[in-house]
Amino acid sequence: MTLEEALAALQAGAEPGRAEGMAAYHKQARPVIGVSNPVLNDLAKGWRQALSIEDRVRLANQLWQTDIFEARIAAAKLLTQARIRPDDAVWSLIASWVPQFDSWAIADHACDAGERRLIADPLRIDEVEGWIRHESFWVRRAALVITLPWTKQNHPTDGDLALRDRVLGWAAEMADEREWFIQKAIAWWLRDLSKHDAPRARAFLDAHGSRLKPFARKEAGKYL
Repeated sequence: MTLEEALAALQAGAEPGRAEGMAAYHKQARPVIGVSNPVLNDLAKGWRQALSIEDRVRLANQLWQTDIFEARIAAAKLLTQARIRPDDAVWSLIASWVPQFDSWAIADHACDAGERRLIADPLRIDEVEGWIRHESFWVRRAALVITLPWTKQNHPTDGDLALRDRVLGWAAEMADEREWFIQKAIAWWLRDLSKHDAPRARAFLDAHGSRLKPFARKEAGKYL
């Protein structure tokens, strides 16, 4: 699968008139083709099945470098898989994308791929921690989004609980930030956590809830 073939497949999957609406909704200055998410899912699934890990990393990098909206999302989907061995090159590529984040849709798809690699090797959390003091709020936000799996375990290990507390510490550091996307990410983390670990979510809000914007505080406590 060459880059040219992949781009041709994306173009073939475009819906007439869709690109303009997508560009407006996602506030994209980059090129938008007009491909729906289900079509992107099908394309990425076929590419994952047909390509070796090495070729997937190569194609994902090439797709990302085009800076086309759907190509970047397809790049992330190409690497979104629970079991990948070896996966060091996959993680390195995903991590290299993080400083380039400027769109929630692209960032969330890339973080979805990154979650799998973080679950596969939780020691990578040390690298993620470095993101929380980055100058770009998109990078700081990514540290919360990529760690969302640790909000969802019903039977967490001691290691999982330690990681939960670690990320809650990051959220506390960022609680005074007025950027909407940061506030939303903190609320997202706490809302999901409250479904599985209400005491920790409640303790965070008791300690830091007054520092959050009202909408974030309300969202975080939605299920408490």
